[in-house]
Amino acid sequence: MTARFAPGDRVRVQERHPQGHIRTPYYCRGRAGVIERLCGAFRDPERRAYGGDGLPKQPLYRVRFRQRDLWPGYAGRDHDTIEIEIYQHWLDPDAGAPAEPGQGSQGHDA
Repeated sequence: MTARFAPGDRVRVQERHPQGHIRTPYYCRGRAGVIERLCGAFRDPERRAYGGDGLPKQPLYRVRFRQRDLWPGYAGRDHDTIEIEIYQHWLDPDAGAPAEPGQGSQGHDA
């Protein structure tokens, strides 16, 4: 499978709630972030958990989120971030506001 996103692209995690083994954390579903890097392509662990072969391989991205966007009332610094590795089939392009400084692959200040 071809990678759809590049570092610096804004994405939104799909807000799905399927049963079973899911690798995408609940707290980031429906939230927007920025692609930090492409980690490679790997067999899908959600399919492998149920005896499947996990093919086709899925691109895996490291996505950077502002912590204040994930947790209402976050009391830390405005530029605090968290990075989560998320498979492509959970991501959609986000047409929201442009990325803030330090959100893309350049100017990384984590």
